[in-house]
Amino acid sequence: MSLSEITTRIAAAEQKAGRAPGSVKLLAVSKVQPNERVAHVLQQGHRIFGENRVQEAAGKWPGFREHFAGIELHLIGPLQTNKLGQALDLFDAIHTLDREKLARKLADAVQTRGTCPELFIQVNTGQEPQKAGVLPTDADAFITTCRTMDLPIAGLMAIPPVDEEPSLHFALLAKIAKRNGLTGLSMGMSGDFERAIALGATHVRVGSGVFGARDYG
Repeated sequence: MSLSEITTRIAAAEQKAGRAPGSVKLLAVSKVQPNERVAHVLQQGHRIFGENRVQEAAGKWPGFREHFAGIELHLIGPLQTNKLGQALDLFDAIHTLDREKLARKLADAVQTRGTCPELFIQVNTGQEPQKAGVLPTDADAFITTCRTMDLPIAGLMAIPPVDEEPSLHFALLAKIAKRNGLTGLSMGMSGDFERAIALGATHVRVGSGVFGARDYG
């Protein structure tokens, strides 16, 4: 696959779902991708990327930002509180707000800085013990807690269990978002992003479909 093929499929899925053209953002997931592959995608004009690790992003993106204007960087992996300052320097959006301790640290940092990235709350829709995210039953209360801290919550994020039908999880996430007045839905990856778009995704996360298979060495 390629960037052009993925963007064509996203446009077709938007049209099929009756969505406005361009209403879905493609996060090109660049974790562990060689710099030359990332540069190639940048050279094609794409500017929105997702990274899983703060440290990896810190070693990669300042250099790219010197050569390419308008890069929008999204953190889609877990955020440790000791990496918060670095993350706020790097990222335009954080998709993995998942606990009160992190929310409080974020609120303090945002007050000091006067600016805040776009924030998504991660919901563990599959209630998987090994996975981060607030449980669906706790999501409403956590959204309220974050709002009392004046955190600008843009939406919700989920990663469905690999062995379950993702549409059920996308629909659950959309339902939680709707009743809380949230419009952002970060859901859908290489194998299921069209189903996510049909159920309201505003951000889809595609890595190997854009860059090719990852080489973990």
